[in-house]
Amino acid sequence: MNTKFKIGDYVVILIIILLSAGILFVSKSNISKSSVGKKYASIQVNGVEIDRILIDESTDGMTYPINSEFGYNLLEFSKDGVRSIEATCPDQIDVKQGFIYNSGETIVCLPNRMVVEIITEVDVDDVDVVN
Repeated sequence: MNTKFKIGDYVVILIIILLSAGILFVSKSNISKSSVGKKYASIQVNGVEIDRILIDESTDGMTYPINSEFGYNLLEFSKDGVRSIEATCPDQIDVKQGFIYNSGETIVCLPNRMVVEIITEVDVDDVDVVN
């Protein structure tokens, strides 16, 4: 079968490429905007936030133990992220994951029912996109 592209085919392909590039650009710019502000690690066990720790220069090298009825996890903080370095769960997926740095990223340990999520809080006085 001999298939030839026509002008309309090229126009459709070009439109799809431009739309994809536009979506990628918008999503990347939203990610960079969401990283501005104070960054926290929200530590949750069994769906309840047990602590919220500011991630900055003062937390570099800090460890945070989590002892619960479900198990034990040990978190290590850097100046811009957090990781799990010990856990009593059998699969150790949370330990193998490594550091998380960006807002919205999570570390999950299902057997121990532990979730760590990076949250960025922007000051209310900051100018938003609408203004």
